[in-house]
Amino acid sequence: MSQLTTRPQENAAGAGPNAARTRSAAAVSRRRGPASRSQRSAREGGKGGSIAAHTTWMTGRQLKAIARQPAYVVIMLIQPVIWLFLFGSLFHRVVELPGFGSPSYLDYLVPGVVVMSALSASMWSGMTVLEEIDRGIMDRFLVLPLHRSAIINASAALQALITAVQSIIIVLLGWAAGAHYAGGVGGLAVLIAVSVLVAILFSAFSNTVGMLARQRETIIGINSFLLLPLTFLSTAFMAKALMPHWMQIVASCNPVNWALEAGRSAMTANPDWARVAVQGGGLALLAIAVTALSVLTFRAYQKSV
Repeated sequence: MSQLTTRPQENAAGAGPNAARTRSAAAVSRRRGPASRSQRSAREGGKGGSIAAHTTWMTGRQLKAIARQPAYVVIMLIQPVIWLFLFGSLFHRVVELPGFGSPSYLDYLVPGVVVMSALSASMWSGMTVLEEIDRGIMDRFLVLPLHRSAIINASAALQALITAVQSIIIVLLGWAAGAHYAGGVGGLAVLIAVSVLVAILFSAFSNTVGMLARQRETIIGINSFLLLPLTFLSTAFMAKALMPHWMQIVASCNPVNWALEAGRSAMTANPDWARVAVQGGGLALLAIAVTALSVLTFRAYQKSV
């Protein structure tokens, strides 16, 4: 009987500290519970949110950074103007060559400058990615409740936006200088659309190179190697009929030339919409594929940190 009486008392006595610890743990759990749930909901909300919304937010951040660099904005707007009037003055008599096919070189040149501007600006996108990696900014983005694709695609979206603005300015300047756009607003919209696709394609390519190489010198070397061949092995400044045969073959495989031919065809009085659809569609598919590759490369980087 004494044992029966003593054991409950001993158990109660022994349970005292355990009960206190249990109550203390429960109190801590109650205090931490809502915070943990809120953190989980923030993560889940971020992951479940719209990729487009996250990309828009990240693009807006980069736009604010550019707005704090007025010199960059001025150069970005002035450089296409220089190309337009420099090449327009230098090659204006090319139209006199038999078989050129256009009565006005300015009409022919405007699409070339639009696409060349998109190409040259977007190929340096990977430098921004490298800078954010070196400064530790990219690692901070990885702990935010953001879609990972939005982090890397924001730079391509930024280049697409810059290209659209540049293209509109070039088209307006060409019109002010006397260029005629027989295709009207629809043709100009196609030209701007294909220039945006070029910007997305080569921005994603530059981002991929930056994530793989992690060296600025590699991006500079590849850009220097590709920029002029991609431009001059196309119909940017010279009609295809006047090119050597081997250059015509290379131009037919050049995505920059796809954009040029689609844009020029849409800007004629009688557009060949089948040709526009084939070349524009091929350019769009290539841009999607390279963008997906850049996202996969970014995920590989994420696993390495």
